[in-house]
Amino acid sequence: MPIHLYNTLTRRKEPLAPLDPQNVRMYVCGPTVYDFAHIGNARPVVVFDTLFRLLRHVYGAGHVTYVRNITDVDDKIIDRAAQSGEPIAALTARTAKAYQDDMAALGALPPTHQPRCTETIPAMVTLIETLIAKGFAYAAEGHVLFHVPSMAEYGQLSRRSLDDMIAGARVEVAPYKKHPADFVLWKPSTPAQPGWDSPWGRGRPGWHIECSAMAKELLGTTFDIHGGGIDLIFPHHENEIAQSRSAHDGAPLARVWMHNGFVQIGAEKMSKSLGNFFTVHELLEEGFRGEAIRLALLSGHYRQPVEVSRDSIKEAKEQLDRFYIALDKVRDVAPETMQDPPLDVLAALEDDLNTPMALSHLHEALAALNRATAPAEKAHWKAALLADGQLLGLLQDDPPAWLKGRPASADGADASSIEAQIAARNAARKAKNFAEADRIRKALLDAGIILEDGPKGTTWRRGS
Repeated sequence: MPIHLYNTLTRRKEPLAPLDPQNVRMYVCGPTVYDFAHIGNARPVVVFDTLFRLLRHVYGAGHVTYVRNITDVDDKIIDRAAQSGEPIAALTARTAKAYQDDMAALGALPPTHQPRCTETIPAMVTLIETLIAKGFAYAAEGHVLFHVPSMAEYGQLSRRSLDDMIAGARVEVAPYKKHPADFVLWKPSTPAQPGWDSPWGRGRPGWHIECSAMAKELLGTTFDIHGGGIDLIFPHHENEIAQSRSAHDGAPLARVWMHNGFVQIGAEKMSKSLGNFFTVHELLEEGFRGEAIRLALLSGHYRQPVEVSRDSIKEAKEQLDRFYIALDKVRDVAPETMQDPPLDVLAALEDDLNTPMALSHLHEALAALNRATAPAEKAHWKAALLADGQLLGLLQDDPPAWLKGRPASADGADASSIEAQIAARNAARKAKNFAEADRIRKALLDAGIILEDGPKGTTWRRGS
């Protein structure tokens, strides 16, 4: 069956019909790099990485182009550099590297292209010149603004009237604006601020023009899918549509617009402005596993809010432990050759990325593997789990490495220390000193180390 995706623009689920099946094209708004990414910032990365994996499977890895930008010129970056004294170039290089490392830890594949705004300024200037020439933008006091009333269809994505949008948004009041809703395409820079020469003086681009220009450069005038968080529908994506359609004689920017819901703490959206957030970086530093964070983010349907907490990530880790324990038990079984993931998981993802349904089928495969007795059955269900996991970005670790692999930290022993304590426990049991053996087992359990005694000796794994 074809992939069906919910299109925010039409408010309905539609079959995906790529403009060119030999080059399915997707753009997703990336980070503004001035700080570590919080878990809410990670949700679109995980959601659209899952879609990227699905598209690669259906159309072929060489037939999908995925662009996710890096915004490295922005007032937030300028403000943070001024506060910290760190040069802007050093700040953006450091935080962009941290972002890429943290997202890789969540199992996100690298996009095909990761353009930086500062590398695409000429394309932005050209796009702004086109908008001015066609009467959709105007220069005023060193600024260039898009004149919102010049586009009759403005507001189609967010489904709000112009008056409602002005009332509900933080509209900058400025005497040089022709209309209160007009938004900045180019703004002047002081000598202390980053800036580039342009026909309107030294300055820097507005936020919205950046994505329109980068998408056009790498994906063409019209492409297949544009994604991002639900908070970007207005004003960012609405303004992208206005700029791009106006510049390109009404041609659509993207055919499908997809938006993921918020990550919540309690019933409240997680955000830096509210202060109720934690970063992916700190979770990884605390010893949480990237796959567990990913599973927690995939546990709800992407269009709905999802509750993520340290407890829910621990629960996700415990779920993954059960998968890795089962895979470890069939470590010596060669998986059956399987061209495609099982149809139930594939069908769930093709139905608007229904990851909760896909995960339920993954658990069914786990139960089947645990019940299997014949080698052929084990080979089949092992292959099914690995294929499903690849599609979801899960079960990508080596089972023994997963079960034993959290590195030593202030509150965790390293593998050699654990093995030494297990040897001491075995010696105590051999000497019938069961009190000492029990003491060692309890001490290890208190440290999060779970022992399992079996016919082949004692094995261990780290708990949540």
